[in-house]
Amino acid sequence: MELKRAKGTRDFLPEEKISRNEVVDILKGTFERYGFNPLETPSLEMMDVLGSKYAGGAEILKETFNLKDQGGRELGLRYDLTVPFARVIAMNKGLRMPFKRYAIDRVFRDGPLKLGRYREFWQCDVDVVGCNSFVAEVELFNIAKDVFSEIGLDVVIKVNDRRLLDAVIENVGVDKDQVNEVILVIDKLEKVGVEAVKKELIDSVGIDVKVCDLLLEIVLCKGSNQDKLKIVSNSVKNNEGFNNLDKIFSEVDFLEFSPSLARGLTYYTGTVFEVFLKDRKVRSSLSAGGRYDKLIGDLVGDGREYPAVGISFGLDVINEALKIKNEGKESKKTVVDIYVVSIGCSDESRKIVQKFRSGKLKVDIDLLERGVSKNLDYASKAGIKYVVFVGKKELEAKKVKLKNMVSGDEKMLTVNECFKFLTNELIH
Repeated sequence: MELKRAKGTRDFLPEEKISRNEVVDILKGTFERYGFNPLETPSLEMMDVLGSKYAGGAEILKETFNLKDQGGRELGLRYDLTVPFARVIAMNKGLRMPFKRYAIDRVFRDGPLKLGRYREFWQCDVDVVGCNSFVAEVELFNIAKDVFSEIGLDVVIKVNDRRLLDAVIENVGVDKDQVNEVILVIDKLEKVGVEAVKKELIDSVGIDVKVCDLLLEIVLCKGSNQDKLKIVSNSVKNNEGFNNLDKIFSEVDFLEFSPSLARGLTYYTGTVFEVFLKDRKVRSSLSAGGRYDKLIGDLVGDGREYPAVGISFGLDVINEALKIKNEGKESKKTVVDIYVVSIGCSDESRKIVQKFRSGKLKVDIDLLERGVSKNLDYASKAGIKYVVFVGKKELEAKKVKLKNMVSGDEKMLTVNECFKFLTNELIH
């Protein structure tokens, strides 16, 4: 038997998993500072939920993994965290609104593979349900700004409104029943470029050449946000999308208006946005989202409105971007901060390790009791900052020797002094 992983999946060895966890910690910390609470849903959903006409649409269903349980029920692996979230709201009508949640978990899509895109990947979502004001979007934009600032990636946040884009497409002469098809093609502009999109609109969708040229001229217009809003507003009058963006730009000054931004999923009803690296060394968006005011209400079917807006952070593509940025730099190879080296005193060493661990310190010890030089070599290569030596000479003096592996400094301390010093250095 040849051992191999399923195509489009990966293993994460400690060095990479540590880096991913650091990003997750930044995401969780930021989400919770903004008052979002955690929520978890199953990987498996009923296929009629994932395939609902109110959910992701036909395009995403092509990439959905389908299966049956032993009872013959049609199931699917979730392709995002939004549709399961909508189901939760539909099944828990007593939740206090606005309801703010975050979820960090795996999703699955049987789609084409490329750098930063896999068949099993992680999404990190924050959503607000029960607020139809632009102020909910403003919170999400500020979250995105804080996250990428702390991670250390230089990004641009591109914003549009689907109501505005829909109106532009119709007003240039596209038939109403072709609008969604045109949006799916326009959504490929960042990926395939203008000429490929133009060819597909004309040859596959059947859009007239002049209509196509006018549409692309409008959605690809240049200038400041206000310049582009003015150009678009000349072809679209009294549109809610225009008013929405005007309010957002009056409050948030770090966004870029992108009239061509589409977001292909059919459930978006208003603001849409994507986050890209400014240097475009990774072409895929690092984060994306939008407003989906009808999805939950349609699933519930009780006649109430459940306005909602959310943003998703792509953990995998963010880490691809960080790998490129940090190429050539030493990465953290272990979570351990302190390594205890026993020199013929294993019983006493294990007691010291447990004392340190009881204080929430991250401590390890060589279970095989190899020599000092081998343990020092390991600690140095692993990037462990402190080594504590426990030998007969040290114990006779009722002390241990602490070595800082970065500076090379050594000092003799009692166990309690060493514990207090390390706690102050590493925790407080």
